[in-house]
Amino acid sequence: MKQRIFSGIQPSGNLHIGNYGGAMKQWVQLQESFDALFCIVDLHAITVAQDPEMLRKRTLEIAKMYLAAGIDPKKSALFVQSHVREHTELAWILNTLTRNGDLTKMTQFKDKSGLDFENIESWGTKENLQQWKKEFNAVGVGLFDYPVLMAADILLYDTAVVPVGDDQVQHVELARTLARRFNARFGETFVVPESKVRREGARIMGLDNPLKKMSKSAASEFNFIALLDEPEKGRKKIMKAVTDSGSEVVYEDEKPALKNLLNIFSLLEDIPVDDIARSFVGKGYADLKRALSDSVANFLTRFQHNYFALSDEETLRVMKAGADRARTIASEKMKIVRERMGFLS
Repeated sequence: MKQRIFSGIQPSGNLHIGNYGGAMKQWVQLQESFDALFCIVDLHAITVAQDPEMLRKRTLEIAKMYLAAGIDPKKSALFVQSHVREHTELAWILNTLTRNGDLTKMTQFKDKSGLDFENIESWGTKENLQQWKKEFNAVGVGLFDYPVLMAADILLYDTAVVPVGDDQVQHVELARTLARRFNARFGETFVVPESKVRREGARIMGLDNPLKKMSKSAASEFNFIALLDEPEKGRKKIMKAVTDSGSEVVYEDEKPALKNLLNIFSLLEDIPVDDIARSFVGKGYADLKRALSDSVANFLTRFQHNYFALSDEETLRVMKAGADRARTIASEKMKIVRERMGFLS
């Protein structure tokens, strides 16, 4: 039997080529050799306030993007997280095995809340501690606890491999920890998953700041190239992207802006970055930008042709079929979990 992979993405904001390179493209490749489940994690999205109509709209848009990128419903199950209620049931059970210390050390919680339980020195004076306590009390429980829901997403399907960005590896580690705890207490029940990070091109950086990851929530639209940007707009963004000093096209850490542009080129053309760099020997940054802008425009044209060819009705049918398949797997797993926990059937 093929090993199973599971991965998901939140229906929030415009997806960009960094999301495509860090996740979607890898999923398209992995569905050829794995039993694949891909999920739109709308339950994770509501850890911050959502407009209901916008959430529905974006969920459908993200599903179309999965399909436009090459996710094949004949090879993969594509579904919405909230359509499979076992996700929340298992999350609650895993909560009973999770310690506060497991969650306070999560880097994303620290970044989003601004609170660092690991650094006691930051508490400071009594007055500072009171302010710190006030800020902590204002943070939503969902933000604190959502790594447990992510663990449930993964463990529910006996997932062997989790394709993630490197900023999510810590959350997969929590899933591994909780699987071991459950297995040790109640008997072998869950597969202990492994994370799989796409190394080359996994972290596409901002076009306006190559020291920070490309972000759909960036203040400037010239930070990212959205998958639904008009092709000419994508071309323009590449031409306006920052570059490093000098003029030689080389792939070096000392030239982060140039390295980022070469990573994008490699991502879109499936050509190793060293080969791309060699093809520009004797040429300058302007030559690279012109060639890359053509590549970006061509990619966006192809992607959007696939995207706009999909109807809402067809996409909903795909997601319903995916949820049916996911629910079959999840319900069988939860029968085992309930029995081993001691719940009456």
